[in-house]
Amino acid sequence: MKIVNVHEAKTNLSRLLERMEAGEEVVIARAGTPVARLVPVPAGARTPGRLRGRIQIGDDFDAPLPRGVGDAFGEGGG
Repeated sequence: MKIVNVHEAKTNLSRLLERMEAGEEVVIARAGTPVARLVPVPAGARTPGRLRGRIQIGDDFDAPLPRGVGDAFGEGGG
C-alpha cells in the first residue's frame, strides 16, 4: 500500500490510477494523517441490466403524490 500526500495525489493521479489498476491500494494523507483510501474496483463488479425482469415498477410510479404527502417532505403545494 502506497501512502501519498494530497499534492502528490493531484499531481500524479494518472500514475496512481495505473497502480490501482494493477491491484494496489493507495492512501491519501493530509499533513501525514490518512484521510482516504483508494482501492481498485473489482473486475466485473457491475453488470448493467443484471436485474432485468426481476424488478417491477408500478404504472403509477411517477403519478402525483396524494394530497398532503408532499408537505411531509417539504415539497409544499399539496
